[in-house]
Formats: sequence, C-alpha cells, structure tokens
Amino acid sequence: MSFFEDIAAGLDSDGIESRVNGDTMFVPITSDLEIQFVEIDSLLPAANVYIAAANVDEDDEDFEAVLVSVVFSVEDAVAAVAKHVATDQVVTVLRDLLEGTDERLQDLEFFQDSLNANLVRAEVGQNSELQVLVEVEDGVPTATVNFIAIGESFEDLVDQAIEELWEADGDAVLSEEDRQRMFADLTSELELATDEVLDLGTFTDFDRLFDILSLADDQAEDWEAQLVPFDEEEFDEPDVYDLFVDDSIEEELEGDLDEDNDEDDDDFEEDEDDDEEEKDKLK
Repeated sequence: MSFFEDIAAGLDSDGIESRVNGDTMFVPITSDLEIQFVEIDSLLPAANVYIAAANVDEDDEDFEAVLVSVVFSVEDAVAAVAKHVATDQVVTVLRDLLEGTDERLQDLEFFQDSLNANLVRAEVGQNSELQVLVEVEDGVPTATVNFIAIGESFEDLVDQAIEELWEADGDAVLSEEDRQRMFADLTSELELATDEVLDLGTFTDFDRLFDILSLADDQAEDWEAQLVPFDEEEFDEPDVYDLFVDDSIEEELEGDLDEDNDEDDDDFEEDEDDDEEEKDKLK
C-alpha cells in the first residue's frame, strides 16, 4: 500500500474522510477548511502538511495553502489531523462565546483577554466576572469555567492605572514596552485583589457549557453576595493536635512522673524497714 493509502486507512478508522488527487491528499476539517498532505518522498516516506481553504480552485489567485508541519508516518499524519480538528473546535467555541451566537449567551458579552487568546471574560452580577479558558488538553477541546467575585479595590486599581498612564512623563508618549510593563503590574495587583473564586468545572460537552454559563449569569448576584472575603483576624485558629506536645503540658507530665517515682521510692524504703524488723525478731 502507498503512504496515502495507509494514511487514508488510519483516518477512516477514526471516522475521518479523505480523498487523493495526484500527489495531494485532501482531508476536510470544516466546510471552509481542509488539511492537505503533499507527498515529498514515497520511500522514506514523508509528506508536507498544509492548512488551506476548502473548495478553492488551485488556479485561484487568492488561493493560499500554509505549510504547518511535515509527517513521516501514518501515526504522525493521523495525529496532525486530530490536532487541527481539535484546534478548530476550540476556535469555533471561542467565536461562539465572543459573538454570542447561542441564545443562551444573549445576556453575556464576552471579550478576549489581552494576554491569553484562549481566555474570554464576561462581566456579571454587580462586581464579578465569568472566565472561560478554552484549549486543547490531551488532544481534547476543553473549557474551564470560573466565577470570580472581584475585590472592592478593583475600581481603585483601575483608576490608579489610568492616572499613571496620563501623568507618566508629562506629555511624553509611552513606549510599547512601558505600556506592557504597566499593564503587567496592574494584572499582578488585580490578582491579589481578586481572591474569591468559584470553580464551576471543566467541560468537553460545549452544549452543556452554554447551559452552565446561562445558569451562572442567573446566579451571579447570589453567588457574589455569598463569596464574602475571609478575614483571619475575625476568627480564632482552631485547636490543632499534632505529634509535638506543648512545653507546659510536657513539664506537667514530667512533674507527675517525678511524684509517682518518689512515692514508689518511699514505699520501697518502708518495705525494707519492715524486712529488717522481721529479721531482728527471728534472731
């Protein structure tokens, strides 16, 4: 069997269709996207892997296939297809969240995180937000959801950052490096101000994910009210019994042992005196 025939058999076992035209194998990912394997060595074997728009004539001037990797075995080829399928699913879910394409998301306005493209956030309740991280884990598209009650200092930190932005070096224009440093500092401070996190779980079923997000939006104010910051000063530390005995208790125990030993010594001495008296009588 040829390299392409082996790849086709491997993909078919995973329920993925493919077709071959000359020295190129086409594997559709979506209606708009496909993977192309172009054989470059039939003996080694080896094939270039391209991502391209589907259903586009190769003679089209706008046609462009992007080289993304090279595979040398059937296993590599099947893994490459699985990776791109999973990545496309992640992109689709992120797009659905950002565009609110599902009616269950109509009251949520997600925006993309400035540092992590796979993280989207939406403001909920009075002063909280939903965070959804969508990424590929062990080859499976996965969404992790957190509800975060933002601390009272959040707005103060934002105002402080804006003030620093406007006042920095007078009328001087901040460099891109300065801006990144400022926002990095703000992010680290916000992490300290955002301590109350409610873990809503990790999902691979994205239909269920949308149901969870809709519920979270409805429950936001109630959760927000219950996620009260824990003040350690208002609570006494619980008693902890460990392997090490408190010094005062140890001294008390040692004192009791000494008293017991003294009493035993006195009893022993009395017994010796009684024995001596008995001996004298016998004489």
